[in-house]
Amino acid sequence: EPGVQLTPRGPVVVTVLRAPGPGGTTTLEPVLSNDTIVGRETLTEMQKRLAPTAATAGVNGDYFTFTTGRPSGVLLNGGRLVTPPNADRASAGITTDGRLDVRRASFLGSWRGLGGTRIVRFLNAPPTADGAALYTDAFGPSTPALPGSVALVLFPFPTATPEVDLAAPVVEVRAGGGEAPIPPGGAVLLARGQSAAALTAEAPLGTTIVLRLSIRPAWPGLLSAFGGGPQLVRNGVALYRSGEKFSTKQLGPRAPRSAIGQLRDGRLVLVAVDGRQPGYSVGLTSYELAQALVRLGAVTGMGLDGGGSTAMAFDGTLLNRPSAGERPI
Repeated sequence: EPGVQLTPRGPVVVTVLRAPGPGGTTTLEPVLSNDTIVGRETLTEMQKRLAPTAATAGVNGDYFTFTTGRPSGVLLNGGRLVTPPNADRASAGITTDGRLDVRRASFLGSWRGLGGTRIVRFLNAPPTADGAALYTDAFGPSTPALPGSVALVLFPFPTATPEVDLAAPVVEVRAGGGEAPIPPGGAVLLARGQSAAALTAEAPLGTTIVLRLSIRPAWPGLLSAFGGGPQLVRNGVALYRSGEKFSTKQLGPRAPRSAIGQLRDGRLVLVAVDGRQPGYSVGLTSYELAQALVRLGAVTGMGLDGGGSTAMAFDGTLLNRPSAGERPI
C-alpha cells in the first residue's frame, strides 16, 4: 500500500508491504542475483526468474559492490553461506522460530590438511598478502587471478553450511597465480604468502582436507541471513545511532530508503521510501525511516541499501518509483 506523508520539506511517498511471519508456506530469505555473486540483476528480473516456484513479494537487499555485484555483508540461504557477515554493520537473520534477529556478527573459517588447523579469513573474496580464501561455486566460474597465489581445486565440495565439518578431496593444485576454475559442485581454496606455503606442504594432490565456516559469536537456529544496516529499531525503540560503520552522508540526507521490520505478533513489514524527486517524494533520513517503522508497529527493524537501489515489487511488477529507473542490484 503506497501512502503519501506531507511534510514541511515536501511530500514523502512510502510503500509498505505487509506479510505473514516466516513459517508454513511463507518464507523470508535473500535471493542472490543470477544465483551467483558475479553480476547484477533487477529485483523484478529476480522475481520473474522465481515465478515458476513461488509467488514473491520483496524489496532490494544488501548494499553491494557496483563492479562485481558482491553483497557487502552476509548472505545465507538454503543452508549455504555465500558471503560472510560484515563485522562493522548489522546482519539480519531468520531463525527457526520465525524471528527476524538483527545483530552484529563476524566470520572465521579454518582448514586442516596433513598439519594443524589453519585460518581462512575470507569467503568468496580475495585474501590478504599472507591469507587464505575459500571460493565456492556460488562465486562464479573462476577465481580472480592473484599473482603469487596457490589454488587447491576441491571436488566434490559439500554445501557450504556454517558450523559443520566440510570434507573435500584435493583434485588439482595450481600455482602461478592465474584464475582457477571453480567446478560446479566444487570449490577452490586460494592462498598467498605464508598461507600458500602451508597449503603446498599440508594439502598435496589427493589429500582430503576439512574446512569449517563459523559465524561468531554463535548464532543458534539461523535459517537464512542477509546484510544491510544499520539496525533501525530495537525492542520497539527507534535508534538514532547504531554505532555501525556508516558515514553521515549515508544516514543524514533525505533519500530513497528501504527497510525491513517485524511486528510483535511476528508479521513482517517491508518498506520502500521514494526520494530525490521534488514535488513527488523527497525521501527520509535514516532516523526518520526508523521512526516510520515504529509507527508501523515494528519491534525490530534494519535498513537495507537505499538511493537508486530502492525498489519494491510483487511477482515481477514494480510497486514504487525508483529515483533513476530500476537498477540492477
